[in-house]
Amino acid sequence: MGEPVIHQVNWVGLKTLYMKEVRRFFKVQTQTIWAPAITTMLFLVIFTVALGRGGKEVLGVNFATFVAPGLIVMGMMQNAFANASFSFLAGKIQGTIIDFLMPPLTEGELMLAMTAAAMTRALLVGLALTGGMLLWPQVHLHIAHPWAVIWFALMGSGFLALLGLLSSVWAEKFDHNAAITNFVIAPLSLLSGTFYVIDNLAPAFQTVSRFNPFFYVISGFRFGFLGRSDIGDTNMAVLHSAIGLGVLNAVLCLTTYLVLRSGWKLKS
Repeated sequence: MGEPVIHQVNWVGLKTLYMKEVRRFFKVQTQTIWAPAITTMLFLVIFTVALGRGGKEVLGVNFATFVAPGLIVMGMMQNAFANASFSFLAGKIQGTIIDFLMPPLTEGELMLAMTAAAMTRALLVGLALTGGMLLWPQVHLHIAHPWAVIWFALMGSGFLALLGLLSSVWAEKFDHNAAITNFVIAPLSLLSGTFYVIDNLAPAFQTVSRFNPFFYVISGFRFGFLGRSDIGDTNMAVLHSAIGLGVLNAVLCLTTYLVLRSGWKLKS
């Protein structure tokens, strides 16, 4: 029967697919990293000019400092989704999906490599945004809680990477993918408290906002920098949201794995 060559995890194959995906988006880094960073920076410029004049403060800091962390993690999440939602869909349209399915990779290894590559792009966009915002004269960022910055950055980008992977499995053409981006991802991002605190909303809309997972990612990430947020001003208050996001990502990870294992819209 022969002897198995690959034992347990195919680390070589996993690394190869990960590097292939990273090199794919890095070849066009002007489009995949720098352009999204510049576009997100324009939000900072526009909203600072429109709402940040007159010494307006939110959560005890000026408006530009308040909005900067939210814009950073929002850019990270949107680009994690964009990266993960492209490869499978392009493979199905171009007829090269077999290149993902034929190599000796399990569904878990395939999911891990694609998700890690999307999170890598999100991290690079986040670093580019952070560097650009530190040059903005009104932005003063100091990390108050490093654990929150790291955790919510990873959970937010991982959440959108898994959603993007599911979207690419479901979509049959680029219009389907664009619909998810325009009618789901973008509204949830913009209505997540990036530019405001939800205390300013009516009680009914505050309740709706608390069902938006993007709200917890952005508020938790902001807490890491400012030490204050919509979900609390102490580590213990924010910890509940951190655990909740971890559980949500675990459920989404299991769902994505089961979908890939079933071969739905990939092998049939």
